[in-house]
Amino acid sequence: MVLRLLRPFGRIRPISTLSPSQSIYRPIITNLIQQSSSRNYVSEMRKSAFEDRIRRLIRNDIQYELDKSPLTQLVPKFKSFDVDERTGEQWIRLNKKFGDNEEIKVEVTMFRVNSPPAKDGVVTTDNDLELYISMVIDIFKDEENGILEFVCNVWPDSVEIEKVFMRDQDGMSGKPYLGPPFDDLDDELQTSLYDFLESRGINDELALFLHKCMQHKSKNEYIRWMGSVESFVARKK
Repeated sequence: MVLRLLRPFGRIRPISTLSPSQSIYRPIITNLIQQSSSRNYVSEMRKSAFEDRIRRLIRNDIQYELDKSPLTQLVPKFKSFDVDERTGEQWIRLNKKFGDNEEIKVEVTMFRVNSPPAKDGVVTTDNDLELYISMVIDIFKDEENGILEFVCNVWPDSVEIEKVFMRDQDGMSGKPYLGPPFDDLDDELQTSLYDFLESRGINDELALFLHKCMQHKSKNEYIRWMGSVESFVARKK
């Protein structure tokens, strides 16, 4: 009788012995990993396609520029000036000797744009814009004297003096007096200073050369820059 009463309660179910690999959570974890891997794969594909598009656009742009005109090196000399292209930089340098004791250094920067004064009802177009170059001319004589410096704007057919002043060979410190605006000088003195530069080969012919030179420089640096960007995008981790 006692045994019959105990029988319904005597069935002991075995404790589950599922291994971690047989856990009921395993399918969920596996599914999450698969989804994450799939997302990563799609993300990598999109990234690769995006980078390939950037590289293709860069190559097309480079080819377009080369089709218009080939990549050229700047001439190393112009008349008595030595020309330093300064590859990878935004300026070039010209050097020459003049007379027995003068050394002339010319530094020329990339193009700048001059916009005409705005007028009511007149829309400025690209044809109205003028390109010019900034040029700094340093003339040395000896270590005991300072440097006579000219700051100029270079147009396609002329050189325009903006400023003339003296400075030390070690540069300028503080706020030295740089003289009056060039246009405020006596007209005859202005003419004499232009003649001073003319006698040293800084003239309209040099202005034309510099504009052609900087056109080549701008194109060369642009193509080099595009090539560097493409190489960086193409580089794998």
